[in-house]
Amino acid sequence: MGEAEPRRFAFVVREDVTRMLTQKRAAELAALQPLLEEQYQIHTERLAAWTAQASSGQDMDPATTAALMATCRKTLADLASALRHLAEGRYGDCECCGQPIPVERLQILPQARRCVPCQQRP
Repeated sequence: MGEAEPRRFAFVVREDVTRMLTQKRAAELAALQPLLEEQYQIHTERLAAWTAQASSGQDMDPATTAALMATCRKTLADLASALRHLAEGRYGDCECCGQPIPVERLQILPQARRCVPCQQRP
């Protein structure tokens, strides 16, 4: 066994480990699709309810309702973008640095677009 054989073996093992980790991450991200879809449905229903309330004239605080509706629209846009990125195979990467966003963060905030360090930058 020559000097090249251990290096080739190490490369093959590293390649196998990388492939396994990539497959594991892909499965973890795919498992978040139902959560994204559920959150999209919830926010759609909330927006419909607030819109109906605002239209009916029964709105006690129009400014607050308008702010809630704006926040809900933004969240819906972020969720739609996350679902689109998931379908395209681009979901879960930070839009600033390009590094993978930890799955734990995505489980808490599935529409996260940035990793925590990039999110905390001014």
